[in-house]
Formats: sequence, structure tokens, C-alpha cells
Amino acid sequence: MSILERVQTDTREAMKAGERDRVGTLRMLASALQQDAKLGDGDEVAVVQRERKKRLEAAEAFRQGGSEERAATERSEAELIEAYLPTQLSDAELDELVDAAIEEAGASGPAEMGKVMSLAMPRAGGRADGKRVSAAVRDRLAG
Repeated sequence: MSILERVQTDTREAMKAGERDRVGTLRMLASALQQDAKLGDGDEVAVVQRERKKRLEAAEAFRQGGSEERAATERSEAELIEAYLPTQLSDAELDELVDAAIEEAGASGPAEMGKVMSLAMPRAGGRADGKRVSAAVRDRLAG
């Protein structure tokens, strides 16, 4: 079952249960997934990651602006969206992935970070946030 199908099924269940906030978030996610499918990109995990990131950035902006209630709403939407992402890599798994990418790229210093990232990100396959991968690569290359 695709992510879009899961979201649509969960939307129907939330509607039956009367969970208005959840329905709104799921409809928004379904819309983003459908729009991406129409454009032919077809990377559902990337769409879910992008929508989650939007919510987290909005939550931070609201928090900085003093609107803690709206920030909490955005954070809860991000958590709901996160449930549709693949299981995240553990720190040990991420370290192994980064080490393999560094070895394959033959990288020896921070100047070759781009080469390593271009190998590591596809291998992470949506199971690790780009910031997290970047930090792991930077730490490994600096050390």
C-alpha cells in the first residue's frame, strides 16, 4: 500500500471518529501527495519529509513570535505526518552508512563533504533527515 493510500484510509477513519484536526492534516498531506504524483515526481517519502519540515519550521517561527499555542499545533501536525515516514536510522546505522560512503568516495577531509553526501543521502532513503546525515558526515570528516 502506498503512502497516499494509507493517508486516504486514515482520513476516512478519522472522519468517522470525528477527529477534525487530524482530518485536516491528513487531507493536506493527501493533497500534497496527489499533486506530486500529477507532476510525475512520484517520491512519496520526499513529499512527506518536505511537509513535516514545513510544519517544524512553522512551529519554530510561531514559537519565536510568541504564539506558543500555534507552535504546538504545528508540532502536533509534524508528529502526525512523521508517522508516514520510514523507520529512522539509529545512530549506529547512520554511522555505518556514513563510514561506507566516506570509504567509497575516498574522502579524507571536509572539502570532500559534497562527494560523501551525494553517496550517503540516497542510501539513507528517507530514513534520516538531511541535517542529521550532514552532521554525521561533517563529524566523521573533521575527526
